[in-house]
Amino acid sequence: MNRQLIRSYILLVAVAILLFTVPVAFTLTKQLRDDTEASIQREAKTMALLLSNGDTASCQALTKVAKAYGDVQVTPTDTCTPDLPEPVADAALTRALERGSSTTDWGSDFIWGKQLTVTVPAEGPSAVRIVYSTSGMTDRLWQIWGFRAGLAVLVLGAAAAIGAVVARRITRPLRELNSMASKFSDGDLTARSPVTGPSETQTLARTLNQGAERLDTLIASQRIFVADASHQLRTPLTALRLSLDNIADGVDDEFVREDVEQATAEVVRMSRLVNGLLVLARAEAKVTVAEPLSLRDIVAERLAAWRPAADERGVTIALGGSVDDRLLVLTGPGHLDQVLDNVLSNALEVSPDGGRITVRAESRADTVVLSVLDQGPGMSDAEKSRAFDRFWRGQGLTGRSGSGLGLAVVKQLVTDDGGTVTLQDAPGGGLKVVISLRASQKSGG
Repeated sequence: MNRQLIRSYILLVAVAILLFTVPVAFTLTKQLRDDTEASIQREAKTMALLLSNGDTASCQALTKVAKAYGDVQVTPTDTCTPDLPEPVADAALTRALERGSSTTDWGSDFIWGKQLTVTVPAEGPSAVRIVYSTSGMTDRLWQIWGFRAGLAVLVLGAAAAIGAVVARRITRPLRELNSMASKFSDGDLTARSPVTGPSETQTLARTLNQGAERLDTLIASQRIFVADASHQLRTPLTALRLSLDNIADGVDDEFVREDVEQATAEVVRMSRLVNGLLVLARAEAKVTVAEPLSLRDIVAERLAAWRPAADERGVTIALGGSVDDRLLVLTGPGHLDQVLDNVLSNALEVSPDGGRITVRAESRADTVVLSVLDQGPGMSDAEKSRAFDRFWRGQGLTGRSGSGLGLAVVKQLVTDDGGTVTLQDAPGGGLKVVISLRASQKSGG
């Protein structure tokens, strides 16, 4: 908008200059041409009168004036003007001699040529011709147009500078609204816009602030409810599991023991679900701002933490290629750690014994792509479309397990950091989790 406003100011000033300066310049050019033509005509007529007199004094005066003036031609060159050249016979000379009328030839229809030729008849079969060089007029023409062109450039520059100041002042409320919207989209629900500027932008700012306030209140209430409910459920679930364990220890009936073990398994699953809800509630309650963090350090730390669990299954966790230690990603503190934990946990759960999990990182323009590949059963297109839904559980090697919130937490954290996460088929079978994050401008690679 700033550029459009500045262009509008410059265009208006340019039109004003065009409508005022150009006609004035053309008028001055025409005046210069007319004044020069009138002056040459006057001098030529004076010389023609001296030539018509024919006396000695007039002839001497004519010769002196002609030599002082420049290129003057006279016909006929008799005893009066023996030192002056005779003009070449042409239509202009014939017209002056036969019809007794003056002629003017500028040498070009476009402004003028290199010289101005004026032919004036005298008494009898004689005429005076002045050939005037227009180089001085051309220099004056360049001064007229050059001065106005330079002045126009200065005026346009001043208009651009003034337009930039005015445009920034006009669009300042819009920039503040955009800043508020950007913070809001990054998850900062406390962002508000100052109520400044014209009445229209003030009304818009108040409306957005009110909407943001209500949304913040609603989301905060939802988060508090989920977190409190999940936290409160942990205690009775723990007590229920202990009670079931005690019942199982004191019962000899196999059928009753089997029912108790089944109930215990459901309580364990419900406990996982409650823990997952707590993690998701914390993820949704993100208020931290993304900051540049070293991708290499985070990946190396999480791979080292998961290798002991993978070694127990004979699964290899490796880093495919190298990660530039200067590569920085914009992410909230702890976000990428938790994302990798959830993805590696899922990959380890579906990987067969002796399988391999590969983590790769590459830089693409202003994004960093982190990929985690496993050799599990993979997912169908229908399963991929639902994998990020809350409480949806995939079919691992040991059947449906987990709370169904791991990938939902991954998507929430990655989205909060301004990135994306997708599921693809891994080459050779298995699943490929592709995480795209914003690269920091401070990255050296």
